[in-house]
Amino acid sequence: MLRCLFRLSAGFAFSLLLVLVAIPAQAQLDFSACDETVPQAEIEPECLDLMEAFPAPVVIPVTLDITTLSMYSFWHVVGEDANVFSAPGGNVVRQIPTGFNFVQVIDDSSVEGWVQIESGEWMRAADVQYHEASYFRGVRILNGLATSFGWILGDLVTRQYPGASQNRDLGRVLLRYDLVNIFATTVDEDGWTWYMVGPDQWIEQRMLAAVSKIDRSEDVLGRWVAINLYEQTLVAYEDDTPVFATLVSTGLPGTETTEGLFQIWARLDRDRMSGFVGAPNGYDLQSVPWVMYFNESASLHGTYWHDVFGYRSSRGCVNLSISDANFLYHWFGDTIPNEDGEIINYVYVYSSGEYRSTGS
Repeated sequence: MLRCLFRLSAGFAFSLLLVLVAIPAQAQLDFSACDETVPQAEIEPECLDLMEAFPAPVVIPVTLDITTLSMYSFWHVVGEDANVFSAPGGNVVRQIPTGFNFVQVIDDSSVEGWVQIESGEWMRAADVQYHEASYFRGVRILNGLATSFGWILGDLVTRQYPGASQNRDLGRVLLRYDLVNIFATTVDEDGWTWYMVGPDQWIEQRMLAAVSKIDRSEDVLGRWVAINLYEQTLVAYEDDTPVFATLVSTGLPGTETTEGLFQIWARLDRDRMSGFVGAPNGYDLQSVPWVMYFNESASLHGTYWHDVFGYRSSRGCVNLSISDANFLYHWFGDTIPNEDGEIINYVYVYSSGEYRSTGS
């Protein structure tokens, strides 16, 4: 274990050194050299040099929340109307109704065929299934978001031009959660935006979540976050300066995340979340980590039950990976009080476009 930690630390230090060396270079380059690039046309030498030097943004991933990811054991309740027992083979003390339910398991090995949950009660091992949380994490922004970038939303091969077929021999293979710089954009005849992420390398907008800077409201000061429902991204700001960005999952149709400007009114390192208990869409989630409430019961929080960041998936909350939620929770916690001694953190929820069908 110590050897693994040393390797991780040494690798991170080396990566950080490379990033710090590259920061001044990227900050000084004029990314507008690619602005006028259009598909199937000759690319200016300055733009080619830029894309060769910076195929991906110069950023630093936030630290993995190894403590939560390794200490807590999240299990999906897969049995219908699963029973909870006082002891292995003991009395039934309650029942977990069929729905989307997770429990925190504290013992899965001492009694064969049984697991003990955080309440001290027991369940049959056949009624639960271990679920590994996502290791995805967002990034610290080092240049004030002077250049646009985004996350790939699914494995793909770039196209030579908008509408072209994917061809491994002509394109660049990119995987889900890869980061790319956006050098130029164009709009096709159907109204979809295409992004140029390298020489003759184009990606249609439905396969990329773009990060963009917005203006700060005059009512907002200090540390705040902006959540773009259209792109499913979050950008954290210190006054006017973007310092962090990541992918999120917001509310599904029918339980949309509400747009507007809100204040974080409570922060809890762990909380239980449940709703619609007994209904087909009911849910009960134990030990949800790094919870930041901002609009009544809606919150920013860590998410261990899915890995679909970049797509809507929630009942109105803003789902973050555990590592991202850990970062924001402590980042907000370090806010300096204002002149009245108050700590005010804002959450701004907006949409840069209208949701559209993904089509065929």
